[in-house]
Amino acid sequence: MKIAIVNDVVLIGEALRRMITQNAEHQVIWVARDGEQALQFCRQARPDLILMDLLMPGMDGVETTRRIMQETPCAILLVTASPEDTTGLVFRALGAGALDVTATPVITGKPGTDSALLAKIRTIGKLIAAETTSSARAVPMERTLPDAHIEPRTLVAIGSSTGGPVALAQILGRWNPPEDCSLVIVQHIDENFTDSFAKWLGEQVKRPITVIEPQMRLERGRIYMAKTNDHLVMDSSHKLNYSAHPRDYPYRPSVDVFFRCVARHWQGPAIGILLTGMGRDGAQGLLAMRRSGMLTITQDQASSAVYGMPRAAAEIGAAELVLPLEKIAGMLEQRAGRRGE
Repeated sequence: MKIAIVNDVVLIGEALRRMITQNAEHQVIWVARDGEQALQFCRQARPDLILMDLLMPGMDGVETTRRIMQETPCAILLVTASPEDTTGLVFRALGAGALDVTATPVITGKPGTDSALLAKIRTIGKLIAAETTSSARAVPMERTLPDAHIEPRTLVAIGSSTGGPVALAQILGRWNPPEDCSLVIVQHIDENFTDSFAKWLGEQVKRPITVIEPQMRLERGRIYMAKTNDHLVMDSSHKLNYSAHPRDYPYRPSVDVFFRCVARHWQGPAIGILLTGMGRDGAQGLLAMRRSGMLTITQDQASSAVYGMPRAAAEIGAAELVLPLEKIAGMLEQRAGRRGE
């Protein structure tokens, strides 16, 4: 894989270069010291993956990510010191098109952080290779009866990846789920940042986001978010859990896995929405939802940070509606209602 590094600290850039080139499968094709230089180098030699710092003089990692995704799009992994202390910037960069985030191993001093970075690179390599394949499988689950007392009438399931944080904030800033509806979000994000992401998103939309714990059941009027690197699943009683299978699936948590559960087990009205993201995750699951008579929506190309997942769904006829981001909230209000303010 052709990898580039954007970091203003020479020693860190060199340490990252040495770490990466220990693997013969990877080649560092350039190292940029600031955002402007990264834009120039990208135009001359586009890499498969960029390791992007967040805090840089001049153009920061957020704006550099946004410009690269506009001009010469490619996979971007945020590699920055103490990302837990810069969550606002992290989620803005993820919303601008970065795939994931990890701490800079050479300055954290934490054991195993170099392995964490290399593991992220391997996963992104699988994502790039999986652009034309999808291997999600339905997960068998036990059958019990739902609890009608707290059960929402309508379920809205949203899957998102690259660019998802900002897209989700825009939708939820315009649409407030009504009392008889529950919303479940499956966003591709490392489990170490899920709690921070839920807090950040809740602050953007001024409503609490519930991070899903094992054995949790859906309750009315709430917004839920998948928590772990395992896949979110739902059984016939609408109890939520996590499953490691399929283990070899590069998208974690997988939108496909949860959408298939909804198609299989949800008896009432449901809406499936697939937002911006790299790869093909969610397409087959959305198709299963449509075949079950549920409304399915994908974000259109013009408003997507990366038109991968929505395009894959549109290509196989999984999307009943293809909408620009700014119209999705209106459709939700029309089809699922809106809670009184």
